[in-house]
Amino acid sequence: MRDIARKTGDATIVSAMIGMGNSLKLRVGTEGVGTREQLAFLQAEHCEEGQDFYFSPPVDAEVFAELLGAVNTEYVVNWQLAGVL
Repeated sequence: MRDIARKTGDATIVSAMIGMGNSLKLRVGTEGVGTREQLAFLQAEHCEEGQDFYFSPPVDAEVFAELLGAVNTEYVVNWQLAGVL
């Protein structure tokens, strides 16, 4: 995901994988979302979920449980439901 918006070959492969999953009616997600640019690319390709440092640094189990129980716009796990961007 690092240079996905700048490397056309990488972008083509990722787009194809997302498209294949979507055409099979699978929920498509990715790991390694670190920038707004990467998030925008994935959203444009209809990738439904993502995770990594753009949304939250690693947290321990107790903090994660708190995040799940609270409305917290700083930590978004599913950007389709949350409407990020």
